[in-house]
Amino acid sequence: MPTTPSTNSAALVLPDPADATNAVAPEEIPDIRGLKDVVDIPTGNEWLWWLLVAAAALVVAGVAAWFVRRHLARRSEELAPPPPPPPHVVAWNRLQRALGLIHEAERFCIEVSHIIRVYLEERFNLHAPDRTTEEFLFELQTSKRLANEHKQLLADFLGECDMVKFAKAEPPEQELRNLHEAASRLVGETQPSLREETVGEEEAPVER
Repeated sequence: MPTTPSTNSAALVLPDPADATNAVAPEEIPDIRGLKDVVDIPTGNEWLWWLLVAAAALVVAGVAAWFVRRHLARRSEELAPPPPPPPHVVAWNRLQRALGLIHEAERFCIEVSHIIRVYLEERFNLHAPDRTTEEFLFELQTSKRLANEHKQLLADFLGECDMVKFAKAEPPEQELRNLHEAASRLVGETQPSLREETVGEEEAPVER
């Protein structure tokens, strides 16, 4: 007679093989959460870096400004017109051209007289061109800008020119050349000295 198993005996429960294979201990489960952003921990020296950056920027700006100024200065020198020639150079050149009128006494005397008057105005600030010979010579008596011998030379020169211009005198060519030499001498002896041209100052000639 077959024996009926007892239902009161304890049953043995075996774990599911699949569960036993895939089971992982809780402490072995990896953390799959995303990484947090890197936190920049201040060191306290950031101001030093900003100071270096600012100093470098100032140096670059200064160098750039220096190059710009240098370039503009060169351009200004290239574009600037040359300075005008001094009065004695202008007078001398005009006197040389006036020799072409030596055979026309009146035109010659008018030209050389005007050249000397303009020269005296530009050189000594004497208002010669817009005054008569008498008015100019009267003013010249109290001026210390010309030496006495130059005042006399000028008076003789202007007087002879007036004789030709107003009295219609016809002097020979040699006398006209003497007038030209007197005008050239006046310009040559009253032109600025080397010191005056260098320093840019005018000194009144000493009375002789």
